[in-house]
Amino acid sequence: MKKIIAVILSLLAAAAAFAQISVQVPSAVALDEQFNLTFVVEGTKPSSFDWQCPSDFQLVWGPQTGSSSSISIVNGKTTRSTQTSYTYVLMPRKEGTFQLPAAVAKIGSKTVSSSSPSVKVVKSGAASASSNPNQQNAYSISGEDLFMRLEVSKQNVVLGEPFTASIRLYQRVNIIGYEDFRVPSFDGFWSQVAAAPSEIQFKRETLGDAIYNVATIRSYTLIPQQSGEVVIDPAELVCVLRVRNRSTAGSILDSFFQDDYSSIRKRVATKPTTIHVSALPQPQPESFCGGVGKFALKTMVARDSLATHDASSLVVTVTGKGNLALIQAPKVKFPPDFEAYDVKASDKDGAKVFEYPFIPRHYGDFVIPPVEFSYYDISAGKYVTVSGEPIPIKVSRSESDLQPSAGAQVFSGVAGRDVRNLGTDIRYIFTGNPGLRKSGAFFVCSTPFYVLVALLIMAAVGLWLGLRKMAARRADIAGERKRTASKMARGRLARAGAFLNDNLYTAFYEELHKALLGFVADKFGIEASGQDKETISARLGAAGVPQADVDEFIGLLDACEFARYAPDAGFEAMDAHYKSALEVISAIDESMKKKRFGRGAAALAALLLMLPFAANGQSSVISSIDGVISSEVEKSPASLWQSGVDAYAAGDWAAARESWTAILESGQESAPLLTNIGAACFKEGDLAHAILYFEKALKADPSYADAKYNLEFAQTFLKDRIESVPEFFIAGWIRALRCGLASNVWAVIFLVLFALALGLLLLFLLGGTTAARKTGFFAGLVALLLSLVCLGFSLRLRADYRANTSAIVVSPVSVARSAPDNNSGTDLFILHEGTKVRVLDSVGSWDNIELADGRQGWILTKEIEII
Repeated sequence: MKKIIAVILSLLAAAAAFAQISVQVPSAVALDEQFNLTFVVEGTKPSSFDWQCPSDFQLVWGPQTGSSSSISIVNGKTTRSTQTSYTYVLMPRKEGTFQLPAAVAKIGSKTVSSSSPSVKVVKSGAASASSNPNQQNAYSISGEDLFMRLEVSKQNVVLGEPFTASIRLYQRVNIIGYEDFRVPSFDGFWSQVAAAPSEIQFKRETLGDAIYNVATIRSYTLIPQQSGEVVIDPAELVCVLRVRNRSTAGSILDSFFQDDYSSIRKRVATKPTTIHVSALPQPQPESFCGGVGKFALKTMVARDSLATHDASSLVVTVTGKGNLALIQAPKVKFPPDFEAYDVKASDKDGAKVFEYPFIPRHYGDFVIPPVEFSYYDISAGKYVTVSGEPIPIKVSRSESDLQPSAGAQVFSGVAGRDVRNLGTDIRYIFTGNPGLRKSGAFFVCSTPFYVLVALLIMAAVGLWLGLRKMAARRADIAGERKRTASKMARGRLARAGAFLNDNLYTAFYEELHKALLGFVADKFGIEASGQDKETISARLGAAGVPQADVDEFIGLLDACEFARYAPDAGFEAMDAHYKSALEVISAIDESMKKKRFGRGAAALAALLLMLPFAANGQSSVISSIDGVISSEVEKSPASLWQSGVDAYAAGDWAAARESWTAILESGQESAPLLTNIGAACFKEGDLAHAILYFEKALKADPSYADAKYNLEFAQTFLKDRIESVPEFFIAGWIRALRCGLASNVWAVIFLVLFALALGLLLLFLLGGTTAARKTGFFAGLVALLLSLVCLGFSLRLRADYRANTSAIVVSPVSVARSAPDNNSGTDLFILHEGTKVRVLDSVGSWDNIELADGRQGWILTKEIEII
């Protein structure tokens, strides 16, 4: 029982706590009009109620108390409500606006007060028409008794500023229906219905000094879309009115058989309303999205840590008051290589929500810059910019990034079946002798190269001179006799010696005499008629033969002539004359040779001085045929090379790369070394530097097969697919031929062909027949042209190596801009690590680059590395 009482008391206390007093009173009355003032108490009936009538009003009657209660049952739950009303009939004493005092009621232990309503009192007769509308007739309804107005909250607005327009009906007649309601078209405005009541309810309002029953038929939110004077066209409505017919003179019984009222239709329309729309100030911020009012911005991402090719979204929420419905999506600058999709806009709890879906296509740490949103603040009369916070995004590699972009390769097998690769990878490193050389050293244009070319030219010139001299000597009969004089003389002396041995006195001296005369005749070209002793003596003296030898030679001639007519002097005399002849001929030869040696001593000395240099140059050439390769690798680079090989075999890619890079930093390089460094970078996952070193290896030796294969394989992992500008097929053939061999090999081939061309030139110059000369000319010309082509290939490869115009993008993502700064210009395209570009120009910390398809742009110098 106690619990029941407690519950009842608590319910009563709660009812008292929630009890309230509402007031029902017209807002406007006429001076001579009585009106009702009703106080309604919701809940428990008050124990006392008090309201004092003010002196400005006459209490005609009241209060009249009434009560009502209702019970509702919903889903088995019973609800009971009680109302108590207190009604007073008042009449105003004077015009003006008055505030009625509040009523006070005591409910339980609580005292509750009502509000203090205001009542406007106008002059007498203002409400006469509306107080008894049934007394009106069809001929007494005027435009002041029934009309419609379009009321706007503002007539002077700025472009995009929202305002309210309400269509309101004013009447002091009896309306029984409505027809043909036509709303304005609102041309030049964005419109949205703010209120459209299903039932038209009137309430009393004053307009000037008159009281009307006023109802709001429609209410719109309008936002101007153009500046200038914009006119809202009229709204129209047909009202069905009940009016009293005009009485006619007739029988008194007519009122019993005729209806005194009838229905008429009256069309009312609003007046055209002009709205003055001002244009927004210029210039507008770049981040202006059409907002006019006062707004706030909030940004967030669905996921800030994800893998490549996973989806996330950036959510931008705009809240505030203004033209939210017409706000455009703010511009968001996503990091490079973020694939953004169409923005989704929605309205949620009085806010505008923009969702930006995106998918990162590359790994790395990125930051979405602050999203800026500018709007026009009407109260401040200026543009205001709000922004969110920078949002960091961490993107990790997905498993698909570790696979090449190309599919499995298929090779044709000999048995008619295909061999499918189980996997693909770069080729294993080179483990043999790396053939290190000085970085940038080439055989072509080196000192040994020039020495060899000079030696070939000198040898050709010398051979040409020698062969030409030999031909001239063969054509010179006198000279030939002179050169063979000693030989012929010794032959005759040999025959004379035979006669001596046979002791044939006369034959011996005749042959000895012929040998002596034949010697001087051949030696000096003396004809038989001039072979007298005086002539012979003079010619021997002029040739530089000592006088003693001349006298001895003349004495031998005299002895031979005397012996022809004298008796036999014996063997001893013959032997003495024979030996004397041998000695004097030898002495004359020696004397003449010394004179010739004196004329050619300078040339012979110069030739002897050049021999050591030529020998040294030839040894240098032998040591540098393969690109000036060192004969043996120094101990330190050799140990570093082997350390790198061992580390790579053990799977320690970083250690292998460090060892091989140390060799490179010491000033030595080779294509195998650069290829091995690229392989270590690839195994480490550094795709950009792997491609960089493979390109460097091909720059050092374009024919190195391992570097070609590894480069093509690594390029299958590239994100960028760039179609190269088509190359003329002949230029492509020439480039492929040029890159088929190393520069040093082309230089050696040039030397061989150049030597062949020189030999064929000698054949052309010295050929004994016309066919030989033609063969020498045409074959030599072909050999010369081929040698020049080989020299050109060698020089071009050397120039390509030294050119610093090609580079590799080493940054994970790089944005190419139209100008060399971050402020001006626009973003042109995105590049990823490993892409090859050509450097055209440099300005500060920016490089102007060109892609293989011809597109150009500016990127930061630190984002690329020169090959």
